[in-house]
Amino acid sequence: MKRIEKLRQIALCHLHINDEFFYRFYKRYSENESLVDYLRYADAFFYAFSNLTPNISDGELIVGEIKNGLTVQEKEEWENTYREIAQERCRLSGGGQDSHMAIDYELLLSCGLKGVIARIEKYEKTCPPEQSDFYSAAKTCLLAVIRHSENYSALAAHLAKEECNDQRKKELLQISEICKKVPAEPAKSFYEAVQSVHFVTYCLSLNPFRYGHQQFQLGHPDRYLYPYYKNDIEKGIITKEAAQLLLDCLGIQINMRVPSGLSSGYMVGGKDEDGEIVANELTEMLMQVVDDVKLVYPSVGLCHTKDMPDSFLQKACEILSHGRSHPAIFNDDVITKGLIEYGVPENEAHNYIHSTCVEITPVASSNVWVASPYTNMAQLLLDTMTREYDSFEEHISALLKDLGDSIKNKFWEQNSLRQYRAEHSMNPLLSCFVNDCIARGMDIEKGGARYHWIMPSFVGMANLVDSIYVLKKIVYENKEYTVRELKVILDRNFDGNEELRQRLLKDLPKYGNDIDDVDQYFGMLTSHIVAECKKYTGEFAEEKLIPSVFCWVMHERFGRETGATPDGRLSGFPLGDGSGPCQGREMNGPTASILSSTKWAHHELIGGVAVNMKFSKSALGKDSLNIMQGLIKAYMLRGGFELQINVTDKELLEKAGRNPEEYRDLVVRIGGYSDYFTRLSPEMQQEVILRTEHHI
Repeated sequence: MKRIEKLRQIALCHLHINDEFFYRFYKRYSENESLVDYLRYADAFFYAFSNLTPNISDGELIVGEIKNGLTVQEKEEWENTYREIAQERCRLSGGGQDSHMAIDYELLLSCGLKGVIARIEKYEKTCPPEQSDFYSAAKTCLLAVIRHSENYSALAAHLAKEECNDQRKKELLQISEICKKVPAEPAKSFYEAVQSVHFVTYCLSLNPFRYGHQQFQLGHPDRYLYPYYKNDIEKGIITKEAAQLLLDCLGIQINMRVPSGLSSGYMVGGKDEDGEIVANELTEMLMQVVDDVKLVYPSVGLCHTKDMPDSFLQKACEILSHGRSHPAIFNDDVITKGLIEYGVPENEAHNYIHSTCVEITPVASSNVWVASPYTNMAQLLLDTMTREYDSFEEHISALLKDLGDSIKNKFWEQNSLRQYRAEHSMNPLLSCFVNDCIARGMDIEKGGARYHWIMPSFVGMANLVDSIYVLKKIVYENKEYTVRELKVILDRNFDGNEELRQRLLKDLPKYGNDIDDVDQYFGMLTSHIVAECKKYTGEFAEEKLIPSVFCWVMHERFGRETGATPDGRLSGFPLGDGSGPCQGREMNGPTASILSSTKWAHHELIGGVAVNMKFSKSALGKDSLNIMQGLIKAYMLRGGFELQINVTDKELLEKAGRNPEEYRDLVVRIGGYSDYFTRLSPEMQQEVILRTEHHI
């Protein structure tokens, strides 16, 4: 593991700067204004990848990473001329989401890029003139990736000549040979398959019209890599240990490709397109990567189904018990049911990805805009508290009307962004690996993909539920305050009313404690959200509005700008961290928390449901893992969508806050994704510390 430790230290310090790619693309792009859009793009794309500096770090076995290889003069040109051009063109391309998806890796591995080019040429023979530029650009972009891989092959051969260590020389020569073959040709071995998957994903992450970092996922590697692994093991070409090392190196490269604070990884388990359970050696080995590399990525999801052998859930719990923040546990049966309900054929419904955090998108077919946009549920309630109502029911009706109006308005905003982007953007390389772009002769940005959902996310649900219950009790039933009187207290951030705040915070029941009178409001809200979202469809085929109740980091951002709320939360404090109870409000143990979190239907919230649980690491005993597995199974059997677990201790987190340099690789689960604890804001660190710590 010395190799992995060395590489993980490189990854911890890696700077994700893609200036060189953008410089080379826009230098060429600026010189060819006379070319039509697609051909101009493709020419600059080929030039950029042909001249992009390859980099191979010492000890790497899987290669392809961003390195800022600009000369001093080129850096000056970039800063003084081409950065502004790049940023302006990316702004012109439009807003909206990107890259929260997985491509068709089976196509890549079975055909290679040359095979994909041949596929395009078949369609090209009979295409109308308006499609020919798209097809031509797609082929040029594929050739650009091949050229870049050949440059890596040449670099590896050059490094081998200068290498004194015989073992490393042999490794470099093997890398050189593999990069000559893949991704241009179909993969023939497990090593070639892993390298091909990473290299194309790395190239996709350099999108000249999207200036931000891309977050492509790797789909289900225990499905598409398994035939190569099984064949190589049976023929003695590779050992299990050598295969694990390659997967660990792949995990390192995900960290080199995607900065922390975002999310990238893969899923394992679940059922395949024939409905057969996927549970093989690679399923466990791909989870083991989390324990081996001990970094923020890969973000791994275990797709759990009720007939899966217990050993796979046990493996996940063992890894979590070591203080890792992955795997997250997803309910394959619930998610498949939800996808089918939204019109996805059953065979495709088994092939989905948590597109970054918990947002579910069909693999190889999606141009889905996840978390588009986020809605601050706590603020919606505060906005209703500017007047009095005749009854609690009237107040709730006003809240639901405002929520419906917000959903409608935000949908049409996103739909307008879609239309604008279709006119001003393109991504021919990505289009090669997304159904049905090539068959339709249509770029993914212009409507070529099979699915075009928009997935709004509703943040602070638990705060809203708890606040609704407070209003019901102290305003409408006990009549201790009017709505406006309470709003004045909230606007003053409970100044002079700390006793009231403590009462609201601690004495009144809260969501997460198996109290039906409180929990009912979560289901009321989600049912309304689902019904409202079903009213809207967009311009593209299969464009639906599909909701979610997770938050990424938005609970902290919204909390920062939201005043005090009736549940006793102070102004500026983060909202609830997902779909479970608010921080520190689970008073009746983890079972009660699970019961509360599964009293409402999850399957139609395919945009993502994230429930966090935190267990004390120091209190783990010999039966703790069995208890953890039992809690997870109970959550799944009750229709829970996803469960993410932190096993840590308050004392450790507080030490990390005081001594960040000593704990720079400490990873914690946030609101659907994971991040390094010491890189979080002080407010977010405190939010994680205050989460209820269960003892099992």
